Formats: sequence, C-alpha cells, structure tokens
Amino acid sequence: GALFAEGQKFSYPKLLSDQFATVGGGSFAIPYMNDNLGGLIFGGNLLPGTNPRLVYAYPSAAPAEGNVPSLGVASGVPTTQLLPALTGNFNNFGVPGAKSFHLLATGYGSPAGLLNGTANPYFVRFASSASTSVIQDAMVQNPTFFSLWIGNNDVLSYATSGGVGTNQTGNPNVASYGSNDITDPGAFGSVYSTLVNTLTTNGAKGVVASIPYVSSLPYFTTVPTNPIPPSSFTTAQAAQLNQLLGSINQVLTAMGQSTRFVKLYADDNNAATIEPNNPLLIADENLTDISTQIAGALQGAGFPAAQAQAAGALYGKARHAVATGANRDYVLLTTRTAIGTTVSGVPAPNNVLGVTFPMGDKYILTASEVSEIKTATDAYNASIKAAADSKGLAFVNANALMVQLADGGIRFDNFTLTTTYIQGGAFGLDGVHLTPRGNAYIANKFMEAINATYGSTLRTYHAESFPLNYSYLP
Repeated sequence: GALFAEGQKFSYPKLLSDQFATVGGGSFAIPYMNDNLGGLIFGGNLLPGTNPRLVYAYPSAAPAEGNVPSLGVASGVPTTQLLPALTGNFNNFGVPGAKSFHLLATGYGSPAGLLNGTANPYFVRFASSASTSVIQDAMVQNPTFFSLWIGNNDVLSYATSGGVGTNQTGNPNVASYGSNDITDPGAFGSVYSTLVNTLTTNGAKGVVASIPYVSSLPYFTTVPTNPIPPSSFTTAQAAQLNQLLGSINQVLTAMGQSTRFVKLYADDNNAATIEPNNPLLIADENLTDISTQIAGALQGAGFPAAQAQAAGALYGKARHAVATGANRDYVLLTTRTAIGTTVSGVPAPNNVLGVTFPMGDKYILTASEVSEIKTATDAYNASIKAAADSKGLAFVNANALMVQLADGGIRFDNFTLTTTYIQGGAFGLDGVHLTPRGNAYIANKFMEAINATYGSTLRTYHAESFPLNYSYLP
C-alpha cells in the first residue's frame, strides 16, 4: 500500500530494463524514493494520502520458536520530501493511483492541484513543470520502446471502497468523476487510443497488457464471508435471532421474494458436534426495503410495537453474505478489523457490526458491484487488445494470468504462485500489488510477448532469484 525504494527496484519495468540492458539497451532512470518506509513528507509532516508501508516482521532480529511475526506499519520517520521536485530525465512514469485519463491531464503534477484533488503527489515530486502531463513528460524522452499497463485504477478504487463510488458508464465527462468512480468504457477507449497513438508517433514499438478482474486479488478473497464463530452467540441468543430472522424470511416469501437469512449456530458445548461458522450480516443497497412490512408482520405476530419497528429499521435492507456461486460477496481485506466491533449509539445486543448490526456498503463488495466492475473491465480489455492489434504491439493477457493464479495457481520454475494472502507468493501485504517474485513472473510474460512479436531473444528470470516478499529495510 505504499511506494518505497525496494519496491521500485523490483518493479516489472525495472526488471524489463535490466534484461534490455544485456542486449544493448540504455540506462533506465527511476524517480526513486529515499527510503523503504513509504510516504511523502511536506512541511515536516506525512502528506495525507501517501502511506507508510505495511511490513511483516519478527519482533526480534531472528525467527525463533514462539517468536511469531506480525503485520504492522513500518516504524521510523520517512525521509522522502514532496518538494522541491526532482530534476532530470526519467524513464519510469508509473504513478501510484493514476487512472487512464490522468496520464493526459495537464497539471496532474501541480503542487497547487493537491489542494483541490486534481494533482497526484507522486507525480508532483518528479513532474518537469506544474503544467505538464504524464504523457507529455514521457514523450520528451523520444521513446523507441514503451510498456503501457494502465486501467487497473479505473475500477480498483471503486472496488476497494466497497463500491461506494458511482458507475460512470454512459458519462464520458471524466472531469465530473469522484475518486472512487468506475470510468466510462467509452471514455477509457478514447483515452487509451490517444495514449497509444501518442507513444507510437515516432515509430516506437511497445508492449501493453490487459486489466485483471479485481475478484482475482487477495484483497477481496482473503477474509471469508462466514467469519463469525458459533461462540459469538449463546444458545438462547441464536434461538431468539433465528425466530426473528425466520419471521422476516416468511415475510419475504409472502411477498414473492427470495429469503435473505440463514440459520445461525451457537456453541452448545457438545464435543461431538462441531457447529459451522456464521455468515456476516450485511446491508445491501440493491435490496427492496421491507422495513414497513417487517414491522407490520412482527407486530401481527405479537412482538411489541417498538421492537417490531426497530427490527424493521435494522433488517429492512439486510441479508447474510453469500459465499459461493453467481451471487457471491467479497469481503474487503480491511474489513477484518471492523468485524465484531460495537456500533456507538445502538443498544446491545444489536450493536455488534457484522454479527447483529449489518455491515455497510464500504465493507463489502456485493455480487452486483462485482458484475459492474467485470463489465467495465471486459470493455477496457477489448479497447486494449484493439489498440495493440492496430499498432502491431506485443500484448500480455494479464487478466487470464490472474484468473489462473486465483484458480489453483501458476507454476514458476520449482514454485507454485497462488493468490493466497502472504503465503501464496504472488501478492504483497496489501493484497493488491505483486511481490518481487510476482513481478519477475510478470516481467517474464512481458518478455515472452515481446520476443514473440518482435523476434527478440530476451532471457527470462528464474523464480529462486526473487524473494516472496520485501525485506524490512530502513
């Protein structure tokens, strides 16, 4: 979740450039961060929106029995200053957080633009001027070869916000978008075509890549939809809730709608019986609000009016999370620490988030939101492939690779990479960005595509030369 020097050294463009250099390629300049802590400093303070990095480290110098590593924020004081801007010519213009249309935006590196959200601090740090754009600075280098892997953030920010943004499909006015919106596929296609046409103006060759489905990323697949242990309920509490939720299911059935709740289990202290975990209770904005019907039905069944109305307000647009199938929900990695916390201002026992109080939209990516993302991603990828074909560029189907990673894994020399969080070897601690070994694998796929398209003989990397994660360096 951060930009740091060691990560930049293992980035796929840097790995590509290292192999290019062995066959006559030139130097490859990167606007390196000053340290491995992450974050930008401005006015003596950490600039909001620039993160210190997550680390997975042992509390003492060496692993030992009983010495368990933990996940936390790197300690230390970041030393990378936002300003003055770096000077010189650079070859890596990958800007964290940039969406496709940001690469064309003049002023994206303007310090003044940080105040109104039109600039990116990481580009501010190395932009040639306050009025330039990423693509303009890239073209100053008069490139003979380029790689372009853009578009992930056009859907990723929507996904990592739990779908809180807006699906802007049909609205080509990117200036009207919020930070968590899905980019209109038509706007994306136009922007992407402009980028490729610009990069190939002087006859440059290049390689482009498709955009992965976010549902392939461990950020969305690590936390299960049923993390609530049966010990969270007493037998009496489970029975009471099952009676209430069963009554609501009956209301739904009478309305001709699908039921929304499943049976809850409590730990009955019977050693012979292992009760399953319970699903998360979530709010779903796409559901029909049946608050009034719930209150009326419960009152008719003898529940006190106040209790019936409270249940209606609580469960009117709530349901249990779905673990499999076409209606599967995805729990955000960051949601883990919120599950089971108490909601202020709500009386017990209805105040336990995800257990007796529905988790809001920002915690869960629902099946309908995943469908919106997939539709946009497919459209983006069609534009990317069309642009590659029209210019004869090398093409990497990164989406297919990520799907394969998530579906059993990929063999890389004597290792198998998977999307399993931390242990899978492909993704880092934020569940989104690749590890050194993951980047090496992707770099190999880029070089294979380049070799196939241009007849080059670039040599690929070996898995054992790259660690599974970044070391904890100051």
